[in-house]
Amino acid sequence: MKRHAAKLIAMACLALLTAGCERGGAATGGTRTLKLAFVTNNSADFWTIARRGVEKADEELADVQAEFRITADGTAAEQQRVVDDLLTKGVDAIAISPVDPQNQTALIDAAAKRALVFTQDSDAPESARTCYIGTDNVAAGRQAGQLIREAIPDGGRIMLFVGKLDARNAQDRVQGIKEALTGSNVTIIDVRTDDVDDVRAKANAADTLVRYPDVKALVGLWSYNGPAILNAVREAGKVGQVRIVTFDEADETLAGIKAGAIHATVVQQPYEFGYQAIKRMAQAVRGDRSFIPETKQIIVPTMIVNHNNVDEFIERINTLRGR
Repeated sequence: MKRHAAKLIAMACLALLTAGCERGGAATGGTRTLKLAFVTNNSADFWTIARRGVEKADEELADVQAEFRITADGTAAEQQRVVDDLLTKGVDAIAISPVDPQNQTALIDAAAKRALVFTQDSDAPESARTCYIGTDNVAAGRQAGQLIREAIPDGGRIMLFVGKLDARNAQDRVQGIKEALTGSNVTIIDVRTDDVDDVRAKANAADTLVRYPDVKALVGLWSYNGPAILNAVREAGKVGQVRIVTFDEADETLAGIKAGAIHATVVQQPYEFGYQAIKRMAQAVRGDRSFIPETKQIIVPTMIVNHNNVDEFIERINTLRGR
């Protein structure tokens, strides 16, 4: 009887020890492994650089398992499916770039009841997100506005292009551009959207060149808009005649700057989006939120790439891309 009781006690202790190891994870010495996720708003090459930042933070944090999720079609519905899947897996935190912040408030609020939620790249300030990490897009828009004024000093009519105007970053960039152009002779004809479709983005630019032959500049607000505009302008034989200002660092955009076909681009730091999102979410999940400012926004500054610094920038960005 005593031997049997001792055996049962030993088995119970072993079971408790095993359960403790499973929860803590042998690789982290008994500390629970944090499951963190980073969710994009489309599949543009821009996110390749953000992924490097996620991977770097994942390497540095022994108690973190980071998952990078790309949304291929750039829709709110797909983001909903991705978030639902992550929550089912039991993630501790999610950093998401919401496609449609106003209409995704319910999604973020519901997710925030089950996990820590950050926004990155595009904010949703009315939601229950804990913090935003990314660009001050109004300020970035102002930078683009100044570039437009440089590109067409005598003024003229321009067209803006973006994937979706529902996205907060698109709205903020348009606002910043308008602010910077106040008092100038530059007139914005309209903002054309393409639903994150490369073919449609190029068609929008080509149609503008035909419909408005006096247009002086085309401005792309998302990363793939620059190459789409450039291709349309080249095919129309209007390189140099129609000036181009864009955002981000697509290869074709940087090549266009080197060739003198694009005036300049406003670039973000997506590597920092990925790196800081994982680092800060891990810190917050562990209970330290002292890094979060009163604004609940951690701003990653933008920079301008033009003909003067494009070679240096290409070398640096290719290193981040692992090329």
